[in-house]
Amino acid sequence: MRHRRDHRKLSRTASHRRALLRNLVTALFQYERIETTVAKAKEARRLAERLITFAKRGDVAARRHVTRFVMRPAVTSKLFDTIAPWYTERAGGYTRILRIGHRLGDAGETAYLELVKSAEQKEQDRKDREAVEAARTGKAGKEAKAGKPGKEKAAKGEGAEPKPKRGRRGAPGGAEPAAPTKKTRRGTVKTG
Repeated sequence: MRHRRDHRKLSRTASHRRALLRNLVTALFQYERIETTVAKAKEARRLAERLITFAKRGDVAARRHVTRFVMRPAVTSKLFDTIAPWYTERAGGYTRILRIGHRLGDAGETAYLELVKSAEQKEQDRKDREAVEAARTGKAGKEAKAGKPGKEKAAKGEGAEPKPKRGRRGAPGGAEPAAPTKKTRRGTVKTG
């Protein structure tokens, strides 16, 4: 029977277990996908779903409740501003556990704990990543998809400067190579 069995102890004291679960849930909201053991994922999932439900409420009391549990203020604001709006039409089931196999060291069963996203959210994330990549490379729109900068110039031979040749010791201009050496017990000795 299941009498008074509320949660897994995870072989930890109460304070250690609470700290572990706070860290897991904070990482889940920050990275949207974490890898952990199945038992830890099941415990973290319970808390993450409750916190998302609080974030959907969006009032001050809910924000204070979530702030007491989530470790970083930036993650709390991400939860309220970005993650909670994803689930306005959803009554529950905000996370999923994907089993990925056993760990090599101790054969512990591992799994991904991730936030469930709709197809529209995945498409928006893809567009955001492309925009960030385009801004990073200094291109916009179709130019970012075309490829690396300077491919066309390098193919035509214009604008590409030859790299200076380096000698054996890394000196520019092909400096004289160093004399051959031999390693002995007493140190390195020149042989030539």
